Amino acid sequence: MRFGQMAPLPPICKNLLYINIGVFVVTWIMGSRGIDLTSILGLHYIDSPAFKPFQIFTYQFVHGGLWHILLNMFGLYIFGSRLEQIWGEKKFLFFYLFCVAGSAIFTFGIDAFQVYKATGFISPIGKVDELPGGIMEIYHKVTIGASGAIMGLLAAFAMLFPNTELMIIPIPFPIKAKYLAIGYGLIEVYLGFANRYNDNIAHFAHVGGLLFGFLLVFYWNKTNRKTFF
Repeated sequence: MRFGQMAPLPPICKNLLYINIGVFVVTWIMGSRGIDLTSILGLHYIDSPAFKPFQIFTYQFVHGGLWHILLNMFGLYIFGSRLEQIWGEKKFLFFYLFCVAGSAIFTFGIDAFQVYKATGFISPIGKVDELPGGIMEIYHKVTIGASGAIMGLLAAFAMLFPNTELMIIPIPFPIKAKYLAIGYGLIEVYLGFANRYNDNIAHFAHVGGLLFGFLLVFYWNKTNRKTFF
């Protein structure tokens, strides 16, 4: 099966697209007036003074640039529209938000492990200013974007349509969805551990979205769960 014909956007995907674009525009406008919505809505480390619980869901709507939001919204269109058509609005929205939260939780887990490894504490109260530079970055970084959720959509799409062929620029030949998901996952894990200088991409957030998306679809397939949907 080759993924060819472009499907119209169903309601949840359409609303998510509008919200993301709206927040992107408002963030840019407010930034020009000195109000940093990225810091307010973006996801901070759970032990950071800047962390607020609502950021676990609001971070998905904030993007760092035009290419960032374009790529994520394209992924939402390609994978999300098909999944929403199959699952329906409620089930799709639950899955999407589950991947958003899962991506955040996985990121928290990785960051907490690094803090603990360096200090012996997950929450080194009163010692933040004494932390090594690499650990201090965890307290100052802001995770943004819908990429974790999109990776969850990719995982679901690959599980439901494993042999669907997708064209990915700049690769000059089609790749089956199952290989694309596995390949992306392995690359993100490698880049996350590589911790390259000036790499500001939240690779482990991507891994978290992919993992939580896979686990939820696996659970649904195994139990044939239809409750609440």
